[in-house]
Amino acid sequence: MKLLLATHNRNKIIEIENKFNIIPDLELLTADIYPDLKDIPENGESFKENAIIKALAFTRHSGLPSLADDSGLVIDALDGRPGIYSARYGGKGLNDTDRNRLILEEMKDVEKDKRTARFVCVIAISIPDGNTYTAEGSCEGIIHDTISGEQGFGYDPIFYLLDHGCTMAQIPLSEKNMISHRAAALDRAREILIELSGTYS
Repeated sequence: MKLLLATHNRNKIIEIENKFNIIPDLELLTADIYPDLKDIPENGESFKENAIIKALAFTRHSGLPSLADDSGLVIDALDGRPGIYSARYGGKGLNDTDRNRLILEEMKDVEKDKRTARFVCVIAISIPDGNTYTAEGSCEGIIHDTISGEQGFGYDPIFYLLDHGCTMAQIPLSEKNMISHRAAALDRAREILIELSGTYS
C-alpha cells in the first residue's frame, strides 16, 4: 500500500516513518513529489476539519491514499488560542521564538495553576474510494514562564511537562516522539492503516 504524506516538514516525516515502519508492505511517499500542492487553504474551524481538507486535497490530486495532520497549542487562559492558528499566530513574519515570546507576554499575569495547556494533533487518512478516517492525540502541560531548551520546534520551549519537570524542548527527540500529541495520534492512525493495508493496495 502506498501512502502519500501531505507534509513537507522533515521532522514530521521522520516521526511518521518511525511509527509506521512495522506495517508490512507500506510505502511512504512524501509531498515533495507534488510541489504544486504546497499552499492548500486551511480554512476549517477545527484541527479535524483542517486535517481532512489537506488529506482529501492530496488524494484527489494524486489518486493515492493520503495522510495529513493538523496540530497546535491550546491554552486555557487564552480561550484556546493559538489553536488552529498556532503556526501563524501573531501574523506573518514571526518565527518560532517570536511566537513563544508573544505567548509569554500574553501570559505574564497568569498564575501557575491557571497556565494549563495541551498540544493537540488530529490525523486524517483519505483513500480514493471516498472514505476518510481520523485519529486524535493530545499531551497535557502548562505554559512555562521562560523559553527553555533547544530540542524540538514550535512551542516546545515554553510547554512544560509537569511529570518530567522540564519543557518539551529539554527532552531528547526520541523521548518526545513517544509522549507527544502527534505520537499518540500516530499510534491510533497506525492501527487504522494496519486494517486498511489488508483490504487496500
